[in-house]
Amino acid sequence: MAIATVNPATGELVESYEPYDESRCNAVLDAAARAQRGWAAHDVGARAEQLQGLAKELRARQDEFAALITLEMGKPISQALAEVEKCAACVDHYVECGEVYLRPTTIDMGVRYSGVRYLPLGVVLGVMPWNYPFWQALRFAIPTLLAGNGVVLKHASNVPGSALALEQLALAAGLPEGLFGTVLVEGGAVIPLIHDDRISAVSLTGSESVGRRIGAEAGAALKPAVLELGGSDPFIVLADADVAAAAQAAATARTLNNGQSCIAAKRFLVDGSVYADFIDATRAALAGLKFGDPTDPETQLGPMARCDLRDELHGQVVDTVAGGARLVSGGAPPSGPGAFYPATLLVDTSPGMVGFDEELFGPAGVVARADGEDALVELANRSRYGLGSSVWSADPQRALQLGERIQSGMVFVNDFVRSDPRIPFGGVKASGYGRELGRHGIHEFVNAQTVYAR
Repeated sequence: MAIATVNPATGELVESYEPYDESRCNAVLDAAARAQRGWAAHDVGARAEQLQGLAKELRARQDEFAALITLEMGKPISQALAEVEKCAACVDHYVECGEVYLRPTTIDMGVRYSGVRYLPLGVVLGVMPWNYPFWQALRFAIPTLLAGNGVVLKHASNVPGSALALEQLALAAGLPEGLFGTVLVEGGAVIPLIHDDRISAVSLTGSESVGRRIGAEAGAALKPAVLELGGSDPFIVLADADVAAAAQAAATARTLNNGQSCIAAKRFLVDGSVYADFIDATRAALAGLKFGDPTDPETQLGPMARCDLRDELHGQVVDTVAGGARLVSGGAPPSGPGAFYPATLLVDTSPGMVGFDEELFGPAGVVARADGEDALVELANRSRYGLGSSVWSADPQRALQLGERIQSGMVFVNDFVRSDPRIPFGGVKASGYGRELGRHGIHEFVNAQTVYAR
């Protein structure tokens, strides 16, 4: 069965690719293992110097790569350009800070030398999603490579062009041939790769169901894994919050990347004293978004990545209304080609409703009311997910203290959740385990080797 690029804005087939057979996959793994041995022999500074070529190539070819992202998954072109620049900035960060992150740690034990040094593991398999075709892959790959590892990328099947472009990017940047390899295979074909002796560890960004499978297989193979899975992030609006600012941020947080983000705010939990005002302001902010052609630089909300995903989201919206929620914005797929879905807001929701309990991976959000901080925190934690969270208040210190009670890997005050190379990214509960980015991310795929010398 061919692996294909379908334009989500038109439904037209763009290009088909033949999946790699076992022989071709073996060649990619052999090349990665061979290249990694040589790469690991370089010190961190030499590796950082070579990785700088990635940032140079990304910026020089920003328009080309952004157009490919928009073509394959429908991201508005302005956001696709920002995605490519974010990848380049990630390179900048690790080139600047990587040597500090990987510097051996000295521990005083009264002997000649004692401490910890950070050594590469080998070749790391990245199983990556389609929603940020460049950023998701490179935010995993850049620190992994800097640590001395090789990378084999199994990208999502609807962004094969991006997968191949990333492999070519590494070559154009001057990295050793084979150090960053791509395999074009369907999802099930990744399992034998996990168990292959040439793979030392696994990083997955994807759905909860896929994460459970990949985590189980990595565990059976006794290989470390990082799992960044789904999210149903709470966006908490306290009674003293700036409602206008919170509503504007809510509209952006729910529709950025066409609503297809694990860290998108999905459950808006609002104090009863400002509940009606927040709904009115958020509905107005959503209505003001430009919806349509993702290649138009003015577009803020384009199509979803695939029609089946759009239909799944619409089913969740219908079921939530049937469960007692009130629809105040959107909620009906437009006629015509493409996987378009309007910005949708469901209010008067509660636990037990589909939209509250399940992840909504598209431009639809739910609003729930609670009176007081304790009730809002209780609602926030009524989720099996625990990726990010956002708290809005006129008192940031109070909001930070409240954030300690929220079961999430990240808490942002008076802003929506976002990833940044300087800080760790990841979740708890069914949102997975391990961290990407920052110092924590680069330490996920190293051997923290204890050294002791009398």
